[in-house]
Amino acid sequence: MQTTAQSIRQPDHPTASSFGPLLRSWRNSRKFSQLELAMEADISQRHLSFLELGRARPSRSMVLQLAETLDVPLRERNVMLQAAGFTPAYAQRGLDGEEMAPVRNALSLMLKHHEPNPAVVIDKDWNVVMKNNAVERAFSAIGDLAAMWEATCGDGPRNLLRFTFHPQGIRPFIANLDELAPIFLQRTYREAVTTQNHDLLALLKEIAAWPDMPAAWLEPSLNTPPAPIIPLVIDNGVIRASLFTMISTFGTPQDITTDELRIESYFPADEQTAMLLNMLAASGASASDQNS
Repeated sequence: MQTTAQSIRQPDHPTASSFGPLLRSWRNSRKFSQLELAMEADISQRHLSFLELGRARPSRSMVLQLAETLDVPLRERNVMLQAAGFTPAYAQRGLDGEEMAPVRNALSLMLKHHEPNPAVVIDKDWNVVMKNNAVERAFSAIGDLAAMWEATCGDGPRNLLRFTFHPQGIRPFIANLDELAPIFLQRTYREAVTTQNHDLLALLKEIAAWPDMPAAWLEPSLNTPPAPIIPLVIDNGVIRASLFTMISTFGTPQDITTDELRIESYFPADEQTAMLLNMLAASGASASDQNS
């Protein structure tokens, strides 16, 4: 199958005018039959069918029960509640607000403790929200970091997907691009579809249209199990660093902001990379300075 920018499409996403279509959309997204969802949610299949057809009106607790069973993101649970005629249940507080100080402090502590290895906090669209000092040190090893952010993101949010795959980002320096790109992009596509994140799907469609993006890298696949880690090998002709990444999320978020935040942590994959990161941390210099 040939994959083009047009093949990265957004799944059906009904408006919030009724609860039934939204429920059916999420059930299909999660690959549940009506019987399977009814059993998991401890309701009758007949009642579930009536809810999807609009022949029965759900209670507020039923909406939340079904949303929990389907693992619907908190933002979309509010949409489901509003579609059923109820007020939203989950607030979205700004990360810089007073109420979010404990979350902000916890994130800062986690980023600091990950030094001298890079780590970033990203939102649902892969925009960088917070980062530790090792990010600047490590990625400045490649070249002019500020210029790369400007070329890939302009005045918009600093987006990790754009930074990674844009021709003027770090893409030319990724030595294992043929290995990394399919894992990274297909995992992101799977994430975008299962959370019905239309902004992220639109970004993937944009990336698919960039020059020299092989079709296989962006061929949607929801059946292949995601890889446990993502390897990243950087080589700018002066230094070579081998890393792998892991993602952490909040276990029991009760706020939309925390529900959508993740920590992308980079780890050295070999002793040489570990020594480089420690040396950069000790000196505060860029890798290019170390090799000048």
